[in-house]
Amino acid sequence: MHFGITMIPADYAVSPVRLAVLAEEHGFESLWLGEHSHIPVSRRSAYPSGGELPEEFSHFHDTVVSLAAAATATTELRLGMSTLVIPDHDPIVLAKQISSLDHFAGGRLLVGVGAGWNLEEIANHRVDPRYRVSIMCERVEAMKVIWTQDEPEYHGRFVDFDPIWQWPKPLQKPHPPILFGGQGDRVLERVLDLGDGWLVSGRHFDPDRVVEWSGRLQAMAAERGRGPVPVSYQDGPADRRSIETCAEAGVERYNLRVPAADEATVTEALGKLAELVSPFGP
Repeated sequence: MHFGITMIPADYAVSPVRLAVLAEEHGFESLWLGEHSHIPVSRRSAYPSGGELPEEFSHFHDTVVSLAAAATATTELRLGMSTLVIPDHDPIVLAKQISSLDHFAGGRLLVGVGAGWNLEEIANHRVDPRYRVSIMCERVEAMKVIWTQDEPEYHGRFVDFDPIWQWPKPLQKPHPPILFGGQGDRVLERVLDLGDGWLVSGRHFDPDRVVEWSGRLQAMAAERGRGPVPVSYQDGPADRRSIETCAEAGVERYNLRVPAADEATVTEALGKLAELVSPFGP
C-alpha cells in the first residue's frame, strides 16, 4: 500500500512547494491538494463534515499552480488533486492545464474530481448547482476526448464544441488517472463508467466502511469483466489498526493529513506519520 500526504494549502501555512519537498524527503509516495476557488460569505451550504467551516477553506492556494510549482522541486513524489471541483472549470481550459502539468511533473499527476458541495460557490461560476453531477460527468468525458484525439469534438447537454486542435496531450497515456471522489452507489457507477479509481474520504467513511464499499466496487467491476479498481483513502485515521484494515483489504493508497501550519509543525507531523507507516513498507 502506498502512503500519501494531504493538506489544505492555505496561504498562511508552509508553502505547497516546501510541503512537497518535505513529503518526498520523509518517504511518502504522493502529495494531495484540495481545491476551492473561493468561499461565498453567505455560508448557506452546510460544511459536509459538520460544524463550522475551518478557516483554511477561505485561504486555498490554486491547486494547479501549486502542483506545477511542486513538480519542479521534486523528482519522485506523485502529485494528486483531491479533488478538483469540476463545475468551477471550463473543460477546454482545464484539459490544457492538466496536460501541461502532467508534462511538467514527468507523468506523476493523479487527478481527483468531484461535483462540489458548496452550491453558492458553484453558482458563482454561472453553473446551476442542481445539475452539477451531470455537468461534472460531461466535462470529464469532454476532457478525455480532448486528451486522446487529434481533432476532438464533443456534443452534450452541458458541453458542446465542434472539432478543435489542442496540444500538448498528456504525458501519461491515454491520460492521467481520473479518480472520482464521493460515496454511494452512484459514485461507484461513475468510477466504473468514467474513472480509473475511487477516492473515498475519511470524513465520511471509517476504515470498516471503506473495506465494505471497496468490496462492493470490486464485485461490480468483476461483473463488467474489469480487473480490480484502485481505491485511495483520503484523510485516513492516523492509527495502526485503520491502516492494517485497509492494507488487508487491498486499498492501494492511504492518505494522511497534516495541519495547515508552519514548517516546523508540519515537519514534526510528517516525522510522526512516517514512523507510523514505516512497518508497512514504501
